[in-house]
Amino acid sequence: MTTTTTKPAHRPDELAAPLDLLLAGSARGVAGRMLPNRSWARLAGGLATRPGTLAHRGGNLAKELAAVAAGRADRAPGKGDKRFADPAWQNNPWLHRSMQAYLATADTAYALLADAGLDWRDTERMRFVLDNLVEGLAPSNNPLLNPLGWKALIDTGGLSVLRGARAFARDMATKPRVPAMIEDGAYTLGETVAVTPGAVVLRTPVFELIQYAPQSATVREVPLLMVPPVINKYYITDIAPGRSMIEYFVAQGQQVFAISWRNPHAEHRDWDLDTYGGAILEAMDAVQGITGTDRTHLQGSCSGGILAATTAAYLAATGHGDRVAGLTLAVTVLDQAQAGFAAAALDARTAETAIERSQSRGFLDGDELAEVFAWLRPTDLVWRYWVNNYLQGRPPAPFDVLHWNADTTRMTAGLHRDLVRIGATNALATPGTIDLLGTPIDLGAVTADAYVIGGIADHISPWQSCHRSAALLGGADTRFVLSTSGHVAALVNPPGNPKASFRVGPVDADTPEQWFDRATVTRDSWWPDYTTWLAARSGATVAAPTTLGGAGHSPLDPAPGTYVHHI
Repeated sequence: MTTTTTKPAHRPDELAAPLDLLLAGSARGVAGRMLPNRSWARLAGGLATRPGTLAHRGGNLAKELAAVAAGRADRAPGKGDKRFADPAWQNNPWLHRSMQAYLATADTAYALLADAGLDWRDTERMRFVLDNLVEGLAPSNNPLLNPLGWKALIDTGGLSVLRGARAFARDMATKPRVPAMIEDGAYTLGETVAVTPGAVVLRTPVFELIQYAPQSATVREVPLLMVPPVINKYYITDIAPGRSMIEYFVAQGQQVFAISWRNPHAEHRDWDLDTYGGAILEAMDAVQGITGTDRTHLQGSCSGGILAATTAAYLAATGHGDRVAGLTLAVTVLDQAQAGFAAAALDARTAETAIERSQSRGFLDGDELAEVFAWLRPTDLVWRYWVNNYLQGRPPAPFDVLHWNADTTRMTAGLHRDLVRIGATNALATPGTIDLLGTPIDLGAVTADAYVIGGIADHISPWQSCHRSAALLGGADTRFVLSTSGHVAALVNPPGNPKASFRVGPVDADTPEQWFDRATVTRDSWWPDYTTWLAARSGATVAAPTTLGGAGHSPLDPAPGTYVHHI
C-alpha cells in the first residue's frame, strides 16, 4: 500500500507563544509570508538546475494520476490523517479518485522542495508556503466534495448551512479571523479551570504572586517559583483537576508559587526585559520571605523560560547565584540558531518592522499572533474547524487547553523590542551581548543544577534547539528530558497516560541526535521524575504552613487572582 509522505497530523492543542514566534509574526502576517520573494526564486532556480529530477518527478506523477483515473492506484492516506476517515472517501469512486490525486500531487510537491537543495532558512520559508497551499487545497475542505457536509445538510434539514454561515460571519468579523476552536463560555476561570486552592500574596503593577495551599502534612523546605510565558495566561500549569501541574506538585509535598503576569495596555509600553527580570527578583524576595528560606527553584516555560534563565544569569553575575536552588526550563529556546520557521522568517528588516509596529501601538497584539500560530498548523488549527464549524454547522468540542490558548494577552512594546533583538542576534548564545539591569548576561555562569524539557513533536520550540539551549548553561548537572507530543501536550502530561513516555539523560553529547541515541526511555509522564529531582534539591521536610502568606505578605484574593481575568 502506498501512503502519503505529507506532514503528519498533530494534536490541536500544540499551540502556544514562545520567543521564536514572537519575532516576526506581527510584522508580515500570514498573507505577507505567502507572497513571492527571494526564497521562491531560489526554489525555482534550484529545480531549474535539476531538469532530470524535475522530469522524473513529473513523469512519476503523470503515471500515478493515470492509474488513479483508471481506478488502479493504491494510494492511501497516512495512518494519522483523519481528513479522509469517512467511508465515502473509500467507497465513492469519484471521492476516492479525488483523494488519491490530491495525495499524489502533494507528495510530489514536498519531494520537489527537498530536491531543490535549499539551505535550512529557505526550506523553512517555502515549507510554510507549501503547507498552506497543499493543505488548503485538500478535497476535504471543499464544501461540494466533503461527505460530512452533505450528511449534515441532510440530517439537519438544511440548518447546518445556516449555522455554518452564521459561525463564519462571526469568526471573520473579529481577530484572529480563523475558525473558532472553542465556544465562548465553555470554561470558567476559578470554577472549571485554574481551580487549585491558593491565594494572591503579592500584587504589583506588573504581576500577581500566587501561593498554593499545601495538600500534605509536611512540605519540602525549598519552594518552587513558576514563571509563565508573557503571552497566554499562566494557568496552563493549572489547567484542570487531574491535569494540573501545580496540583500534582503540591500533592507531592512541594511548596509552589506562581507568577500571573498583568495583561498590559498601551500605557505600559516601556516595560522591558529589565522590568520583567526585576519582577522575578521581586517575586523571589517575597517567596523567600514567606517560606523563610534563602533559595528558590525557578521554573520557566516558553518565553517565561528566557526570563527565568536571564534572571538566574543576573544573580550569578552579581554574586547571588546560590539563591537559585535549581533552574527548570520547559520548551524554551535560548539558542535561536535554526530554531524553526519563525527564526527562518526573521531578518533585520522584518525585525525592525515588527518593533516599529508594536512601538506605534504600545504592545504586541496576542490576537494577531494567534492568527499566525493557527496557520503554522493549517490542517489541525484551521481546516479541521472549517469542516466542523462551517461545513457541518457544529460547535467545536470543549477542550480546556484550547480555551487557554484562545485566552491571549498582549506583550509590551519594550519587552517585544528586547526579545526581537535577542532573537535576531542570537544574543543569549554569546556571553556579554545583552544586559539585565545593567549587568552583562552569561548563561554559562549559571551553576545551579538544571532540568530542561523538550517535546519530541514540538514544531514551535524544536527539541533540538531546546537541547542546544541546555548546553549553554554552566551547571555541572543538567538533565534533559524529551517528552512525547508537542509544545503544550508535552507539558500537560499527567501520570497515567499509557501512550506517554520520555527520554532522559545528561547533556553530555555533542549533538541532539547523539543524546537521543544514548538517552534512557521511561514509560508514562516525566512529572514523577521531575518531582523526585526537585525533592533531592529542596532541603529538609518541614511541617506544612497552616496559613498562606506571611512576612508582610497577607493573602489578598483567592487563586487564580485578579490579573488572570484582565482582557
